[in-house]
Amino acid sequence: MENQDINEENINKHEENANESQNNQQENVAETPTAEELLAVEKDRYIRLYAEFENYKKRTSKEKMEFFQYANQDMMISMLGVLDDFERALKEIAKNGSEADLQGVELIYNKFKNKLTEKGLKAMEVRAGDNFNVDFHEAITQIPAPTPELKGKIVDVIETGYTLGDKVIRFAKVVTGN
Repeated sequence: MENQDINEENINKHEENANESQNNQQENVAETPTAEELLAVEKDRYIRLYAEFENYKKRTSKEKMEFFQYANQDMMISMLGVLDDFERALKEIAKNGSEADLQGVELIYNKFKNKLTEKGLKAMEVRAGDNFNVDFHEAITQIPAPTPELKGKIVDVIETGYTLGDKVIRFAKVVTGN
């Protein structure tokens, strides 16, 4: 009788295992994605990869343009001293020199300035009476305002400021009134 009970238990376990394997096979069949689902997943992955690549191309193109735009920045900054020297020389020659000397220096100065302008250098337009702006001006000193209207405003421009493209490469050095 014990053998018969053991045999019946084995048969029952075998049947349960068979039923479980059939259920697992049916679940596996139900879980296997269809061809349309696989195609949709791959298409979505392709579209995302393509969009990511397009963004990469745009970003590198923009970075390259910015690099070329500001590549001469160091050279331009070093040339600003020469430009300032030309302006000082023009003032002195206008005071004490001959007309021929003044014309010669002006010709060289204008040619030099035009070449720098072609490369994107622009002088800032700053005049006495303008509002002081920290983004474009550097206050060298403050003096008592000669008139009440100049209080907190620019009284004198000591050194011209310059931009390269949209970027300030030298702030205008100014005197402000207080």
